[in-house]
Amino acid sequence: MCDFSLHNVKSRPAKVGDKLTTHNFNTGTCGFAAPEDSTTAVCILPGTELAFSAEVICASFRLSGWRTISSRTAVFRQIDKDVPQVHHDALEFPDGTFVLLTDLHEGQQAMVLQLPAQPKTPAEAKAPQSASSTLAEIR
Repeated sequence: MCDFSLHNVKSRPAKVGDKLTTHNFNTGTCGFAAPEDSTTAVCILPGTELAFSAEVICASFRLSGWRTISSRTAVFRQIDKDVPQVHHDALEFPDGTFVLLTDLHEGQQAMVLQLPAQPKTPAEAKAPQSASSTLAEIR
């Protein structure tokens, strides 16, 4: 998915094997773009697995600077979907840490490892796909 502040930006869906770069789209958010076209947002489905080329650097509001996440893998999630006009796109790391996509340092590289499985039954299609957390847990 692409966060609400990227709705006016040209976009395309992510594919397995995509090499992406975190990019500031000057819309109030950071997202993913392909290195060959930084004007197009690459939208990620919840449940997509990503691998970063290095430890992930993100904003730390407690420290008023940057912090490093020691893991290089993450799963894309959407959080706080019931709260309008806030950022929903986030990464969940293996240790349970959530980081908003918009809080990532610009220029980091990641690869799409795996897309989420598609539902096989109507019941699976209705199952919730978003992680429940709060911004307090993220920051």
